[in-house]
Amino acid sequence: MSEVGASDSDDPEIGKFDPGLTKRLMSVMRPVLKRYFRSEVHGLESFPPGGALVVGNHSGGMFPMDVPIFSVDFYEKFGYDRPVYTLSHDILFLGVTGGLFRRTGYIRANRENAAQALRSGGVVVVFPGGDYDAYRPTVSDNVIDFNGRKGYVRTAIEAGVPIVPAVSIGGQETQLYLTRGTWLAERLGIKRLLRSAILPVSFGFPFGLSAVVPPNVPLPTKIVTQVLEPIDVAAQFGEDPDIDAVDEHVRSVMQEALNDLAAKRRFPILG
Repeated sequence: MSEVGASDSDDPEIGKFDPGLTKRLMSVMRPVLKRYFRSEVHGLESFPPGGALVVGNHSGGMFPMDVPIFSVDFYEKFGYDRPVYTLSHDILFLGVTGGLFRRTGYIRANRENAAQALRSGGVVVVFPGGDYDAYRPTVSDNVIDFNGRKGYVRTAIEAGVPIVPAVSIGGQETQLYLTRGTWLAERLGIKRLLRSAILPVSFGFPFGLSAVVPPNVPLPTKIVTQVLEPIDVAAQFGEDPDIDAVDEHVRSVMQEALNDLAAKRRFPILG
């Protein structure tokens, strides 16, 4: 998943959402998420009507469960007439699975797609920290870090929709994340090839040490997501809001909520 960015793309990806296929996929994923990860989503009762930009912290490295966990509970509460779109990295749409991702709500992360989805009344999920956040070291697993990215604020303002912060805990315990490997990515030229400034190194099961490959199997950690109160940017910050001030506020309320989740968590993995 990725932070929204500028693009000249005009591909009508929004119209590719297939509610029937999405419902079948959710019915398959729900028992896996609820049993393997013992997933919980709290706070949906305060979710606003209409278009909304959900801003989350990203966790889980190569196998992030943030979107599936949120989507399973969201669709159970609100139904499939209200699509959940996820702004995603272009690499997700390569190969034979690209069509499946598009039909289940994943769209390329550009401002045109985000605006179209929000104005259609859809719920758009964005992870401003992207892979930088998803591979944060385990020692910083409960830190909100968007790597300075603030484009999501302007996206919400331009679309005239509220920002709904959502924080998740547990996903960064699926293995031991040692380093983002920014120095390694720079030395090997990864950024030019894959639009990524990191080459993370982790330790997990069954292969032990991994620099992305070989991919380790996520441990069955308990993952809890807390959806926070919506933020009406214009009402709270005025008609010409300061982007930095809005971003700082969003990260502040998210960090406070994540701290609360961490304080309630008794043991790693077990929850």
